Amino acid sequence: METRNLKARLKNGETVYGPFLKIPSGSVIHVLGLAGFDCAIIDLEHSSLSLESAEALVRAARATSLSPVIRVGENTSTAVLHALDMGPAGVIVPHISNREQAEAAVRHARFHPQGERGMDMYAAAADYGMMAKAEYMRHANDTTLLCLMIEGKDGLSNLNERTVSEWQTRAGKHCQQVHEQVVENSQHDLQQVQADEIKVKTQEGTLWMALAIWVPTRLWLGGVISPKRVLDLIQALADKVRKMALCRPLLLAVDGLASYVSAFRNAFRSKFPRPEGELGRCKMVAWQDIAIVQVVKQRVAGVLNVDRRIVQGAKDMVERLIKTTQGQGVINTAFIERLNATFRQRINSLTRRSRTLAQRAETLAAGMYLVGCFYNFCDFHHSLRLKLSVGSFGHHWVQRTPASVAGLTDHQWTATELLNFKVPPLRWQLPKQRGRPSTAMLHLAQQWAT
Repeated sequence: METRNLKARLKNGETVYGPFLKIPSGSVIHVLGLAGFDCAIIDLEHSSLSLESAEALVRAARATSLSPVIRVGENTSTAVLHALDMGPAGVIVPHISNREQAEAAVRHARFHPQGERGMDMYAAAADYGMMAKAEYMRHANDTTLLCLMIEGKDGLSNLNERTVSEWQTRAGKHCQQVHEQVVENSQHDLQQVQADEIKVKTQEGTLWMALAIWVPTRLWLGGVISPKRVLDLIQALADKVRKMALCRPLLLAVDGLASYVSAFRNAFRSKFPRPEGELGRCKMVAWQDIAIVQVVKQRVAGVLNVDRRIVQGAKDMVERLIKTTQGQGVINTAFIERLNATFRQRINSLTRRSRTLAQRAETLAAGMYLVGCFYNFCDFHHSLRLKLSVGSFGHHWVQRTPASVAGLTDHQWTATELLNFKVPPLRWQLPKQRGRPSTAMLHLAQQWAT
C-alpha cells in the first residue's frame, strides 16, 4: 500500500512536483524518482497507455520515492475503480462542468459512507488481501487524493463567482479574528511605527485604507477602511497602535497629512486619577517620549522636494530610535510604502490604473485581513533573515516571518494552519436589561463573567 501520503502533504501546504507520463517504461519512473520528483501523473486520457501498462507503472513508482497519480479518461465508476484498484496515491478526473458531475466523481472514488466505490479485497490497493477490510476502507478514504479538473465553457460559467467571493469574505473574517486575537491583544515595545493610507477606487466612488507597520519586526499592525480621508479614519488607526504599545520611547513616522498629528496626540494619553473627593472627568496626561515626524513630498517644476520634519520630540531621541530600529538612515516612511506595495501587488483592486474596481467595503476589508495575516504569519521576509555560523562549513541563513520576530509564534505558519486556527470565543457578558437581574442571572455572572 502507498505509504507516502501525497494528500496529507498538499493539505499541509507543501508544494509537490511531478510530470505527466505517457511512456510505458518503468525505467522512466526510476529516473524520475532519482531526479527528486514527488509524484508522476500517469495519463490515461491523452495517451495510448493501457490498463496493464498503467498498473506496471504504478508498481514501479511504489518501488521508488514517487507517488503515482492516474488521470482517468472519463468520469465513470468503471474508469475510476480500475484506476484506484491499482493502488495509486490518487486520481485526476477530467471534464467536470457542474456540481452533479463533481459529486459523481466523489461517489466513484470513495467507499461507504462517503461514496459508492466497489471493493476488491485482492486488488493491489489492498495489498492483495493482506489488509483487513475495515482498515482498507478507512485508509483509502483518508489518504486517496481526488483531483477534479473544471474544464470547458460550461465548467467556467457554472463556477459561481459568488462562491469565490463568499469564501474570501469568510476567510477574511476569520483572519480578522486571528489578527485581533494574536496581534492586537498583545503589547510590545514598538520603538518605531510608520503609517500611511491607500486610495482605493470602487464602483461607487472612493475608499481609503489606512495601514500601520511595526518597523523593527516588519509586522503589519492593522488597518482601517473609510469612505473619506478624515480624522476619524486616522484616529481609528492611531487607537489600534495605542492598544498594542507599551509606554516606552516611540517614534511615529507619517506623511504630511495633518490628521496624523492630532490623532496620535489624542491616542497616546492616559487618565490621571482624580484626587479623593473631586468630581468630574479624569485629566488626560500625554505619554512621555513620544516623537512624531513627518515626511512631506512635493514635486515642483519636475523636481521632487522632500521635507523631513520633527513635529514632536527631541532630535537626539529621534536619531537614537532610528539607529535602534533601522541601523542607519534618516527620517523616512520607506517601510510603510513597501508594505503598501505588497498590498497593491496582492489585492488587484489596489493596483494603480486598475480596471478591477472594488465593489464593497466588506470585501475589501476581508481581502486586507487575508493578505495581512498571510504577510505576518506565512511569508518569510528577506530583511529579517539571520546569518547563522556553522563553523568550518560557513554559514546558514535562518528565514523568519514578521510574527516570529515579534515573538507571536515560533515557526512559519502554513495556509492550512492559519485558516484552521481556533480563535477562542469572546468572554460572556451579562446582558443589559431593565430592572434588577434575577438570582439565576447573578449566578451565571458570578460563574462566567468574573
